[in-house]
Amino acid sequence: MNPFWSQFIYHQILRRKSVVIEKTDSNYKKAKGFRFFKLLFYRFLKDVVLLVGGILSAAFGLKGFLLPNKFIDGGVTGISLLMAALTHLPIYVYIIIINIPFILLAFRVINQVFAIKSTLAIAGLAISLALLNFPVITNDHLLVAVFGGFFLGAGIGLSVRGGAVIDGTEILAIFLSKKLRTTIGDIIVVINLIIFSAAAYLLSIEAAMYSLITYLAASKTLDFIVEGIDEYIGVTIISPHHETIRQMIIHKMGRGVTVYSGKRGFGKNGETKEVDIIYTVVTRLELNKLNAEIERIDSNAFVVMSSVKDTKGGMIKKRRV
Repeated sequence: MNPFWSQFIYHQILRRKSVVIEKTDSNYKKAKGFRFFKLLFYRFLKDVVLLVGGILSAAFGLKGFLLPNKFIDGGVTGISLLMAALTHLPIYVYIIIINIPFILLAFRVINQVFAIKSTLAIAGLAISLALLNFPVITNDHLLVAVFGGFFLGAGIGLSVRGGAVIDGTEILAIFLSKKLRTTIGDIIVVINLIIFSAAAYLLSIEAAMYSLITYLAASKTLDFIVEGIDEYIGVTIISPHHETIRQMIIHKMGRGVTVYSGKRGFGKNGETKEVDIIYTVVTRLELNKLNAEIERIDSNAFVVMSSVKDTKGGMIKKRRV
């Protein structure tokens, strides 16, 4: 690295991040500091690529499919599409105006970095819709609903992976879930139900029905982009043959396990006995093999399976989109 930039990074960035806390500098501390800066830079670059890709994908879905056919989606994007279909103002005006209160809310309920990145992402989407011209791909209603939702959902998902949103509905849902003591998903469903009901009244029932297909396609694509290809299952196993099962999971399944102590029993006065409890995480495709191996070792083993939203580290290899 150029000596000038080396000194600039070291003194202006690394010291501000408290990477170096002593006056005496060492090569080890410098190397540690530069590694920290490198990770920050790569993370920033990755977020920029994801956000740009998300903006372009969402803009293509809107202008290439949904807008020409007056279809809508859920959330703020759906409201903007509905207003653009009913008035003469372009959609990018509504995207900025309607998202402003949600961005202000993000400063309060989430954090400033997320709010700033979301502001830039929403502004980028509005600029793309205003300046970029995309061809109208098709006028077939079913294709418009499916592929318009696909590209819009992909755009929202890539933006989320980049640490921002281009639709403020999720921010409102987070805020209301804390106030009303309900789930974020329930609030989003209620909001979208209101939007599609308005579309059925103001546009047509047929347009609202096709728009519902658009929303389903977008939501499934969003889940696919954010959560990845694999679905993870957490498996808890209680069995007297816990050591044999543990060895099987490690050597045959090639997965790591966590073993913790517990007590088993049943009824009010039932006998309690200490037992080792095994916990592991496998993918959905590996679950059938795991159950077969457990059945072979102990057909009476108590097995509890639950969905795992995401994993990090360990022996699970993530296969992201």
